[in-house]
Amino acid sequence: MNEEKSISYTTTNTYQTCNKYTPKTQNIWLVFHGLGYLSRYFIEHFKDLNPEENYIIAPQAPSLYYQDKRYNYVGACWLTRENREQGIENNHAYLDALYEKELKPKLEAGKRLIVMGFSQGVSVAMRWLDSRKLICDQLILHSGSIPKDFEKNSFQGLIKSQPVLLFGKKDKLISHDLLESETQYAQDIFGTAPKLISFDGGHEVHEESIRSLVL
Repeated sequence: MNEEKSISYTTTNTYQTCNKYTPKTQNIWLVFHGLGYLSRYFIEHFKDLNPEENYIIAPQAPSLYYQDKRYNYVGACWLTRENREQGIENNHAYLDALYEKELKPKLEAGKRLIVMGFSQGVSVAMRWLDSRKLICDQLILHSGSIPKDFEKNSFQGLIKSQPVLLFGKKDKLISHDLLESETQYAQDIFGTAPKLISFDGGHEVHEESIRSLVL
């Protein structure tokens, strides 16, 4: 008879940063990539932000895999339905360590925290923010679904500005009905209506919209 057991061990993961952190830095960005990305490529979407004012941190999803049969392209995944709860806890442990090293000292210096999740990164960001009750100045949920894990007003008081739902009008993963239900659910958990921003595109990172939100 088969029996599944578990074991704990110490592991190491990477993350990417963009720009230099200096006294002139105003915004600390924590940006979560979607399925199939590597953080070193995802962070390129933020390179046009004012480098003196913006310091970007891109965590790396822990599960790496080859995306093609020729083994040329490597992607990453945050979570699957297999051992889902343990996967969530592992993500949180990694992000807690990242917080202690990169975020905590900068936030104690009074810098603004902007959190953005793209696609699968939306659920990762939301679960971690909720579990740690971390306050952020701005939250951008880009082309991803909010986990249905949260109770009404779970995020009330945690987001200082109006939360943003950013999506492409041609995104095949976002139907009209889904957008309506996500908007209502977001209003329930944030305690305020989210700001809806759309662009003429599909399931892709929209750099122009991101830049406009920080100007």
